[in-house]
Amino acid sequence: MNKVTLNNGVEMPQMGYGVYQVSPAECERCVNDALKVGYRMIDTAQAYHNEEGVGNAVQKSGIDRKEIFLVSKVWISNYGYEKAKASIDESLRKLQTDYIDLMLLHQPFCDRYGAYRALEEAYKEGKLRAIGVSNFYPDHFIDIASNMETVPPFGTHIMSWAPFAEGRNSFFTNPLLAGIGHKYGKSVAQVALRWLIQRGVIIIPKSTHIERMQQNIDIFDLSLSDEDMTAIATLNMGKSLFFDHHDAETARMFMGWR
Repeated sequence: MNKVTLNNGVEMPQMGYGVYQVSPAECERCVNDALKVGYRMIDTAQAYHNEEGVGNAVQKSGIDRKEIFLVSKVWISNYGYEKAKASIDESLRKLQTDYIDLMLLHQPFCDRYGAYRALEEAYKEGKLRAIGVSNFYPDHFIDIASNMETVPPFGTHIMSWAPFAEGRNSFFTNPLLAGIGHKYGKSVAQVALRWLIQRGVIIIPKSTHIERMQQNIDIFDLSLSDEDMTAIATLNMGKSLFFDHHDAETARMFMGWR
């Protein structure tokens, strides 16, 4: 499994299993399956309401805790120093671990400054091995990086949390991706994941089916040509298919989720 090195020297698997939209009832089974087929990074969040399932699966797996890289995220309802501090301890309890490998601020809204100070403190205490931010646009990112002691540095590693675009824009039948996949004997999904891997992006594809989990991780015998990499890059639409965090309606939506 490829790894990336974070700015504090911590090594992180470049590919992991994401549990966004995995129900709490299914989460333990799904994470158990993911660990069985070889995933060693699990990405969860307070807002997913399934940290307990992740913790149960890790505890029952028999795999040394040091071999599993756990990622979680503080939700905006827990922002502000005191709330974020308490929520980190709650995530540790739910995940049944003494430390979380990477803890992120999930969104750039509400009191992100106080929340980030809580991350910094937990990092210094050894509760978190690394800290960072999620869904922060360049202006949000520069603001945090310029005003905090433990900075998420410029040139930070990027994680693709929806590498299949959740199937939008007929993703799985895209003719360009399908044609490239046919050439290599790989699926559209595998081609997309490999393109991200070769660009140095961290990926956390999600599936509730063990067969798909295995297919998603089976991309390390493939190397896309420079020509194919360039062709796939032309699919860039220049904007997110999900949210514009600078849009007023998006901000109101998140305020409703506090």
